[in-house]
Amino acid sequence: MFSKEQSKEIRQQFWIFFGKRYPRKWLLYNTGIKDFALKFDFDTKRAMVAIESAANDEIDRTYYFDKLISLKKIVLKDVSSELIFDEHYLLPSGKIVSRCYVSLENVSIHNKTTWPEVFEFFNTYMNKLENFFLEYKEYITS
Repeated sequence: MFSKEQSKEIRQQFWIFFGKRYPRKWLLYNTGIKDFALKFDFDTKRAMVAIESAANDEIDRTYYFDKLISLKKIVLKDVSSELIFDEHYLLPSGKIVSRCYVSLENVSIHNKTTWPEVFEFFNTYMNKLENFFLEYKEYITS
């Protein structure tokens, strides 16, 4: 078990090492669409790469999720056949978002021996997700 401070330090180390290993500017929140982002997530159980609509207005959130659903065959082929589409994904904060994601199970940010596997997972799937988004951004926003 780690203290809150130790856990924070380990998380910081992970992101510093990841940034050094893959020194590039990721798209992430810079999608040009309000409340629509690409995300990395890594906790004590799994790592995740996601594309997410976090609009508070359910109509806006559903609009973007429906656009992703309409591209489902393409994104499954271009990013991963294991993508999960969740229109009502509950965040730890209690907020509901619409999320399309792929995850890597049985890894932990507290276990440094799993970090290389997560680095590769993040790099592979975020690149694919970014390429998909950039190719279909105009459609998603129309």
